[in-house]
Amino acid sequence: MSEGKPIVKLKLDVIFKRIFGDEKNSDIIAAMLSALLEIPRDSIKSIEIANVEIPPEYYDQKFSRLDLRLNVDDRIVNVEMQVNYEFDFRERTLFYWSKIYSGGLKTGEEYAELKPTYCVNIINFNLFDCEDYHSHFKVMEETRHEVLSEKFAIHFFELKKINNMQKNKEMEDWLHLINAETEDDLMAIQQTTAIPEVRNTIVKLRQLSADEQIRMEAYYREKRLHDEVSALGSARREGMAEGISIGEKKGRAEGRAEGRAEGRAEGAKSLRESLVRKWRQSGMTEEQIKALLEE
Repeated sequence: MSEGKPIVKLKLDVIFKRIFGDEKNSDIIAAMLSALLEIPRDSIKSIEIANVEIPPEYYDQKFSRLDLRLNVDDRIVNVEMQVNYEFDFRERTLFYWSKIYSGGLKTGEEYAELKPTYCVNIINFNLFDCEDYHSHFKVMEETRHEVLSEKFAIHFFELKKINNMQKNKEMEDWLHLINAETEDDLMAIQQTTAIPEVRNTIVKLRQLSADEQIRMEAYYREKRLHDEVSALGSARREGMAEGISIGEKKGRAEGRAEGRAEGRAEGAKSLRESLVRKWRQSGMTEEQIKALLEE
């Protein structure tokens, strides 16, 4: 992003939800969904937000994330804004989709009444080994590519890749706006976009940036996210350094190939124990730790 006067970042979950979690901004929400899902704007007749409120403890949760569920006509759209990398993000998204999809069936209803369910993941890290910033997943037969059901769709938008390609101007205008960090970024988008709702969102973002209380909320939320990343990174580095040091000492003391092998094994064991200890201190669950160790 370019240099310039900082703004409250739309990709920060608490700011994203202030704009896209407010039914008064239904025109903005509809325009964004139309661009990201590549569906006609006039096909979106109504939007209902299922979880508008942010609980008081939200700002101080560990590994918290924005989870915004929308009822868009007869479709359920779950929008997630995720700033920090999570190792099990693909699996968690599948789990979320399955819970939302199955949870839409009421007692006595037939399976055919299940609603199309889409997950939209806007992520501030690279998840896939490709250049495309947009990945759209469906369930289809492997050889003839027949789609099993149009009721399943999971989208990923990788913000760090949007400068690499230019293939959908409307989609990219929204992603550049979500990724904006300075007033210069907003000016560049405002001068080139043809989308009225993008311009309206810029106005709202400037209003939020001018509010001292909101700026403080954004500051502390972003600081918390940075602290989480630093804690995990520090734990990994310390664990690796400790394990390597022990392994080298053991190998030198033995002075033989067998001793070096044993030293490396001892170092690996120490590294594992140190990482587990640090991850627990950082607040990770046992399931998260187990998954990391199995990678």
